[in-house]
Amino acid sequence: MLQLDHLTIVDHHAHNLLRPEALNDFSLAAAFTEGYDTAIVTRHVQHTLFFQRSMRQLADLLGCDPSLEALQSLRDQLGYEPLAQRLFDAGGFAALILDDGFMPDRIMPTAWHERFAPTFRLIRIEHLGAQLLTQTSTWSQFMDAFRAGLEQHDPAVVGFKSIVAYRSGLRLAPADPSAAGQAFARLREAVAHGAPARIATKPLNDWLVWTMMEIAAREAIPVQFHTGFGDPDLDLREANPLHLRPLLERADLRPAPVILLHAGYPFTRELGYLAAVYPNVYLDLGLAVPYLSRAGMEAVVSAALELAPISKILFSTDAHLIPETFYVGARCGREVLAAMLTRCVTDGDLTLAEAEAAALAILRQNAIALYRLPL
Repeated sequence: MLQLDHLTIVDHHAHNLLRPEALNDFSLAAAFTEGYDTAIVTRHVQHTLFFQRSMRQLADLLGCDPSLEALQSLRDQLGYEPLAQRLFDAGGFAALILDDGFMPDRIMPTAWHERFAPTFRLIRIEHLGAQLLTQTSTWSQFMDAFRAGLEQHDPAVVGFKSIVAYRSGLRLAPADPSAAGQAFARLREAVAHGAPARIATKPLNDWLVWTMMEIAAREAIPVQFHTGFGDPDLDLREANPLHLRPLLERADLRPAPVILLHAGYPFTRELGYLAAVYPNVYLDLGLAVPYLSRAGMEAVVSAALELAPISKILFSTDAHLIPETFYVGARCGREVLAAMLTRCVTDGDLTLAEAEAAALAILRQNAIALYRLPL
């Protein structure tokens, strides 16, 4: 069986850690589920295969009992940063690319993560739009500011990201600036009266995505889309990556690499097909690995390898909130990828040398090339 422990990972899609003080109002169990209902977090997540396997993996590394109580005790004993350093060192990361638009008011700064590995940023366009809602008063000002926010980004930014799947779905309509402007005006007025600055209106979301794609295509900047499963804010029926076909058919947008996240689970074969036939589509394995059972993770990686070129498959942890999720994601990624590539050798699909090259490509080299990382 292939051994991949020596390969460091370019984690091309993850999220910033919570600030230590934010952990006081946070249950560690919440990091192991996409659900956020109290009953899920307090009663049910502990009975998932993902949670129970993760507790054993963390206990194996840290030398404690496989329980939340023991993990919390060790956290209190070691301290926040020393524990994080131990977990990141064990995870073996060559670089991190972070989406800092998730819980932005409660996370550590992106630059702080440099102590663990070279760190780069993604601009989440919905977060940028929400910020600009409170900083602009007219649609014209908003449009100009949004474009400038993407065009004049800092050097640490290596890609854009959209969670439109969460907001109005991947079934994009053509951009309609007039309808988007009307939606902006209504939302701007609501925000002025205390409503949260959350862009969830389809005309405005569609305008954000098409504008992002036009800018990304001009500069050949990679763009990530959430696809497939996620928390209950998402309508899974509208998160099927096949809905993106009109966008993928646009020849003028082909210079922008499009990375479809989370293996599109449960639409992994659909995503693999898109990666196989559209030159600018790439497939990410994150979230499905490590959230599924071992058999489920193997099925996802197997489905990805069925049709998608190895040159278009990338690995990420989609880790968030606590450093334990980075370690668990990295460990599962190596183990599952090793098992499936070993099967490819046994089946005669790959030689041993080709399988070793595939592992290197998926865990780091594809991301280095795609995001043009200076590593």
